[in-house]
Amino acid sequence: MQTETKKLFKTITTIAVPMMIQNGVSNAVSLLDNLMIGRVGTNEVSGVAISNQLIFVFYLVIFGATTGVGIFTAQFHGKGDTEGVRISFRFKLIANFILTLLCIGVFFLFSEQLISLFLKGEGEIDDIEKTLAVGMTYMKISLIGLVPLGFANAYSGTLRDIGKTSIPMASSIAAIFVNLIGNALLIFGLCGCPRLGAAGAAVATVISRFVELLILVIYTGTHPGKIPFIRGAFRNFRIPGKLALSFTVRSLPLLFNEALWATGITFLNQSYSLRSLSAVTAISIESTIYNVFMVAFVAMGEAVGIVIGHILGGGEPDRAKRAAPKLIGLTVFCGLVSGILLALISPYFPRFYNTTDDIKHLATMIIMIYGLVMPIYAFTHASYFVIRAGGNTFITFLFDSCFVWLISVPAAYCLSRFTQVPLLPMIAIVQSLEIIKAIIGGIMVRSGIWAKNIVK
Repeated sequence: MQTETKKLFKTITTIAVPMMIQNGVSNAVSLLDNLMIGRVGTNEVSGVAISNQLIFVFYLVIFGATTGVGIFTAQFHGKGDTEGVRISFRFKLIANFILTLLCIGVFFLFSEQLISLFLKGEGEIDDIEKTLAVGMTYMKISLIGLVPLGFANAYSGTLRDIGKTSIPMASSIAAIFVNLIGNALLIFGLCGCPRLGAAGAAVATVISRFVELLILVIYTGTHPGKIPFIRGAFRNFRIPGKLALSFTVRSLPLLFNEALWATGITFLNQSYSLRSLSAVTAISIESTIYNVFMVAFVAMGEAVGIVIGHILGGGEPDRAKRAAPKLIGLTVFCGLVSGILLALISPYFPRFYNTTDDIKHLATMIIMIYGLVMPIYAFTHASYFVIRAGGNTFITFLFDSCFVWLISVPAAYCLSRFTQVPLLPMIAIVQSLEIIKAIIGGIMVRSGIWAKNIVK
């Protein structure tokens, strides 16, 4: 039994570490991007943060579609069915392209109305107008990068599902450094480049998206021996009707889950912003550093889903049930260590921003709150991926997004609109509700109802 546990931890580490490196570098550079924009001014930080919050909804919609089909990809790979992996890859490309076009249309037509939802708190009229202008400019430039982002997710998602996590890591790191250099040149106008401010950050991000996709396409296409599903992947785009239906049925709950979860988080931040415009900037500072420290438990959670999917695809449900609690425990440990470090760094990080002392103090306290609840988030995150690995996408839909909209959102809505509770206690109350979700997740994992093979 001890040998099996060591083998299990070695497998998940092999998958998770490249994902941690990829996400860690990505979020570290995003932190530097945010700091660069933060040196320009408070309005720029707020405008870019609001636009990115909305684009985050698109990213999670694509993530939901990709990972929904990825449940099949992981189990096809565990079964040794290359053709099944190939067909699932085609479906991801088609689905992501359609979703990308829909999202671009929505953001292009309604960007002003969407950004304005975050600008209803107390603040100077001039600051509100400047923040809106920055946000709209950043948004409309960023829309160009959504097309390569959608295709890149189909490639990197499939590679991760079959355990090839180092390739997406390399492409992402390369794109990240292109983004970082582009930001330095275009935000501040270095080396003779135009000084574009926040718009320069958007241009650099778009360029980096194309670089990431190009690397994935070239590497995958030139290494069919290591990545056999790419052979004949574009010969045709026919997908067997039965499989297309199965993909759709399993993916739609996850797609709606990610969309509803992301809009739920967006609504929470909008509720917080009603206290003051300062809340937008403070939450942007918090989310930037939080994203860096959460990479360990996020990567572990995704790796847990992949490993459990491989085991289930290989026809070993009992082994999957034994493995799940151990892998969840390892993920919670990562979340605990990260949360402690985040709380310790909370007084120092906001000092890097060119903003008021009140906003810096507010950001410090919000960072500390999120550091304290991080282990709970690690538990619910890993539980989500365990349940999802067996194809129980409707249950995960109820567990994840329905919880946000039935518990967290009503709490934030009532506290922000019908009480005078200050911002920090409001955030603490809403975040502490995650304990309820953790209890539900623990019961679901323990029941074993998720342990199913869906590619027999």
